[in-house]
Amino acid sequence: MKVEIYKDKNEGGQAAFNIIKDGIENGAKVLGLATGSTPVTLYNAMTSSDLDFSNLTSVNLDEYVGLPATNDQSYHYFMQEHLFNKKPFKKSYVPDGEAADIEAAAKDYDRIIDENPIDIQILGIGRNGHIGFNEPGSPFDGPTHKVSLTQSTIDANARFFENESDVPRYAISMGIGSIMKSKNILLIAYGEDKADAIKATIEGPVTTDVPASILQKHNNVTFILDEAAASKLSQKY
Repeated sequence: MKVEIYKDKNEGGQAAFNIIKDGIENGAKVLGLATGSTPVTLYNAMTSSDLDFSNLTSVNLDEYVGLPATNDQSYHYFMQEHLFNKKPFKKSYVPDGEAADIEAAAKDYDRIIDENPIDIQILGIGRNGHIGFNEPGSPFDGPTHKVSLTQSTIDANARFFENESDVPRYAISMGIGSIMKSKNILLIAYGEDKADAIKATIEGPVTTDVPASILQKHNNVTFILDEAAASKLSQKY
């Protein structure tokens, strides 16, 4: 486990980009991608670079259930706006939140992951320690699945919607077992509101109460943190 601490999200985004760049230069072909505000500075660095992603495949972590891909709060839309429109990949996979059979779509997504082993998986982290949409209590060996979002996650997402009632209550997400198949994992966290989750993830016990704590068991994990997110760590890194 590597922990790297930077002044702010801009420095963190550049550091994350350097890891992605080095990975590609050393043969990485499949990137696991995340959405939300956390990876935006990374994606800005990617789109402003001269790197060519047209021979790479991307596999996204999750998507809301019931939002059309054209909805400006869908993760399909987010990825197009922040990355794919400027830096297209050879193939980009995002879970199908509009599928008539979400459970079948989840199984199909795990097949996609098995056929496209992820070289570098980008993760954010929720204030309750969730990764993807794997909320506290999620099994560590879980596959891609439909998730009922907790109220804390709904509340955190509400700022992106005009009305709280518009916030989706369900998502389709890579399971923790799916995430842990990745060869390398890059978890990015910024802000004081992530400090408790980061401390529990890095220095606490491995427990399903803090889903991200399982990353202690992965062989190749790097944490990119700003000073605020790292502020409650007791060790010096």
